[in-house]
Amino acid sequence: MRPLFHPPIEDVPPNAILHALSDPNRAAIFASIMGAGCVEACSALAAVGDRVIPKSSLSTHFKVLREAGLIRCERHGVEMRNHSRHAEVEARYPGLLSAIVRAYASSGCEGATSAGS
Repeated sequence: MRPLFHPPIEDVPPNAILHALSDPNRAAIFASIMGAGCVEACSALAAVGDRVIPKSSLSTHFKVLREAGLIRCERHGVEMRNHSRHAEVEARYPGLLSAIVRAYASSGCEGATSAGS
């Protein structure tokens, strides 16, 4: 099994973060992980509001979030544990993630409110 790519936070440009969070589904997934700190089953995040994200799309969303430096994924048996890298991103770009999550929450996007501010 090939290793997962996790960029060093110093190599993550702000436009990669903005791109990753420009999709409302990815923003909702990230907000859920950020609020929980760690999510052990990707399938637990398959529902966004009343919509269900197909597995193939869900894995693509996780890949985009991971390669943008927003989450760290670790294999544990057949499951993936997904950890938020919020603290690392916050140290590099203070206020960026909170502003994005707040913007989604104020626009009424489902799921993006679970992380708070």
